[in-house]
Amino acid sequence: MATVRKSDYQIVALEEHLLTAEIADAWAAVAGPDTARRMSIPGAQPEKLFDLGRARIADMDDQGVDVQVLSVTTPGVQNLDADRAVPLAAAANDIIAGAVAEHPDRFDGLAALPTPDPRAAADELRRAVSEKGLLGAMIYGRTAAMHLGDPAMEPIWAAAAQLRAPVVLHPQTPTAAVRDAYYTGIGPDVDTLFAGPLIGWHYETGIELLHMIFGGVFDRHPELQVVVGHWGEAVLFYADRIGSVGALTGTTQNPFEHYLTHNVLVMGSGVFSQRAFRWTREVVGIDRIVYATDYPYIDASAGAARRFLDDADLTPDERVQVASGNWDRITRHLR
Repeated sequence: MATVRKSDYQIVALEEHLLTAEIADAWAAVAGPDTARRMSIPGAQPEKLFDLGRARIADMDDQGVDVQVLSVTTPGVQNLDADRAVPLAAAANDIIAGAVAEHPDRFDGLAALPTPDPRAAADELRRAVSEKGLLGAMIYGRTAAMHLGDPAMEPIWAAAAQLRAPVVLHPQTPTAAVRDAYYTGIGPDVDTLFAGPLIGWHYETGIELLHMIFGGVFDRHPELQVVVGHWGEAVLFYADRIGSVGALTGTTQNPFEHYLTHNVLVMGSGVFSQRAFRWTREVVGIDRIVYATDYPYIDASAGAARRFLDDADLTPDERVQVASGNWDRITRHLR
């Protein structure tokens, strides 16, 4: 593995995952088809999730990534009951904070939140940001049947808005009923991919963003910032259609496009597509794009992470914006 020569800009990657042994054990104890291990992408290198030291940093150097913003892999502790989720999230956040303290020039962190208990999750977000120095949180869509726009989630959004702490919205697998209705019938292996990284994850996450917008979350908390991956989780492609039909709902104070350009940031999550990048830029603007490689699930080795930005049709200043500047702008007050 060769170290990639770094160019004149810094890359901060936001969707870079880890796993703690305690959460892995808790997942293993959860019965049924929604266990988190089945939510992982086949062919990934899950053993790398547990490393927060030299091997991970060597991979970053090989990719051309300067800083990873660490987060627990999907679905965090959201598939656990509240009694287990609350202490496991706190312990994971302490581990993330410890890794950041050990390698402050290479790591930052996002908090895992025990969303089965939204009030405890809000308290943990405050602790993780104010006491542990993490820069926001990652939430994996709905919790059981509770959508992100559900009134029960209000304590989390209020805390994030008060802290001005961004929240990354990460995919998880659709519910069993949705999987059975829409993502089965081809074959077991294909069905798993179909419900997950092929398309199911992305519709699932895009729908949760729409729950937040049309549920009035951003109208109640206009300073709240969320980050969505995979070039907008299908929402950006249908932005014009959603905007025109969304006006009929009467549930928002602003046009749909307002929320995309004021409350949402978008990253590619290791989807190295210049076409998708250009479309994202056209819809949300260069100042709403951030960067991610989706470590360790996507192969960004041999400088692929940096090469994508080098090859993009960007001015030097715009390249800095996407690589790190936009993220720095929304988190500077937390440092």
